[in-house]
Amino acid sequence: MAKTLTARIKDDIVLYGALAANLGIGVAKFVAAGMTGSSSMLTEGFHSVVDSGNQVLLLYGQRKAKQPADEAHPFGYGRELYFWAFVVAILIFAIGAGVSIFEGWRHIQEPEPLTSPTINYVVLAISFALEGSSWTIAVREFSKTKGDMGWWSAIHRSKDPAGFIVLFEDSAALAGLVIAAIGIWASHAFDDPRIDGAASIAIGLILALVAVLLARESKGLLIGERADPAVIATIRKIVAAHPAIVSVNHVRTVHAAPDSIFAAISADFDDAVTMGDGETMIEAMETELRAAVPTLSSIYIRPEKRENATLAPVSAAAPASSGGETTPQR
Repeated sequence: MAKTLTARIKDDIVLYGALAANLGIGVAKFVAAGMTGSSSMLTEGFHSVVDSGNQVLLLYGQRKAKQPADEAHPFGYGRELYFWAFVVAILIFAIGAGVSIFEGWRHIQEPEPLTSPTINYVVLAISFALEGSSWTIAVREFSKTKGDMGWWSAIHRSKDPAGFIVLFEDSAALAGLVIAAIGIWASHAFDDPRIDGAASIAIGLILALVAVLLARESKGLLIGERADPAVIATIRKIVAAHPAIVSVNHVRTVHAAPDSIFAAISADFDDAVTMGDGETMIEAMETELRAAVPTLSSIYIRPEKRENATLAPVSAAAPASSGGETTPQR
């Protein structure tokens, strides 16, 4: 049965929370910029527009990624989300950072006297409260999935870009609001409107940094990243536990979606196992593997002599196991 609207919003609460906040404060920022002539406030308005568009794209990617597999895409459409996450990173860099830096440079070249900054401060305070609420939701939801890992390690190993993209965006937005407030105050305090333009450039540089980090993480997911090492270890342990398995040559995994893993397993079967018994054993192993790792959407177990198997090189983080076996990085 299709999910209700309430259920879908609950599933994507981070994205909907960020979208609601950005739509509201974006309009307020543009109004304030028009009334006061503030470059950094105008930059913040564009920032909110870009962020709103990004959340819409991520929601679209989430929806497309949930399409069932078909003949043309036998492993499903999960990587749609990874594609749109990469597009979001490009948009932040090209539009968010680009417009911010250009507007700041223009304001320095052609400074405009600022009017009363009061309305700017009011809008910035409201924006900070709304962005802070969105950021709190993003932090809370991401904390549920990161476990005992550090924040950067959890982001680097996360397979769900929607969560960490909103976390990055909201963090950049809060930093941008602080810089905008300092720029507006300093412009009036030192009677130099060019400072406001410099603040706009600083906001653009922060957005550019965030865009580069997001592009790097999204690219890895789009190309194909392995499952968590603990998942790989579980798969290896379950297969190796069967009496007829002489050795597990390698376990190679790739995420087809945040909650969908393809696993290719090469194992050396005892020579006494007949083809019929092997088929029965493989079916039993697949059932056991899916029970232990529900995110395994596709499993391929290949009987292969140990001496004929192509083993992946040992990585620095994955030491060789006994008997000369290697633990592949992916």
